[in-house]
Amino acid sequence: MDQERVKKLVRELIIEVGEDPTREGLRETPERIANMYKEIFGGYDSDSELSVQFSEDSDVVIARNIQFYSMCEHHMLPFYGKIHIAYSPNGRVFGISKLVRLVEKYSKRLQIQERLTKNIADELHSQGVKGVVVLADAEHLCMKMRGVKNDATLSSSAFRGIYENKEEKAGIMSLLRNRASDLSF
Repeated sequence: MDQERVKKLVRELIIEVGEDPTREGLRETPERIANMYKEIFGGYDSDSELSVQFSEDSDVVIARNIQFYSMCEHHMLPFYGKIHIAYSPNGRVFGISKLVRLVEKYSKRLQIQERLTKNIADELHSQGVKGVVVLADAEHLCMKMRGVKNDATLSSSAFRGIYENKEEKAGIMSLLRNRASDLSF
């Protein structure tokens, strides 16, 4: 990302909304926003590091309440929430922090929640696991502060591998529900 170009564009935007970019409170805003964009859109250059695996088998591994923040690609406003991942290993498990890195890789992009959910499931499934479930619950500021101005939340899910089977899907969803009363699924 060209930080200098972003600063110039933000300065122009400040002018377009009717403000003075030389005003004390706005003087450093273009630089702050350029730095913020570098951080919150860092997913384009990140590696989820799923190659960090260990020889260990387990029936299912579940990571709950992985907090994420993303930016809606339609209005460039934040959406945020929690992602829950369950996977059935195929003789190898991932380093525990790698699931969080996987969520960050895709959430730190201009995004929609449905694609975020799908991308996480697809990358994890591509690593040879038997099955993957990704559940996401989020609040969208593009819906809260503009348009319909409603506090509704959005839930999305993706099922891959063995969890595409109706019986396996029911079993993993039961396990997720029984262990996490805060899930909306």
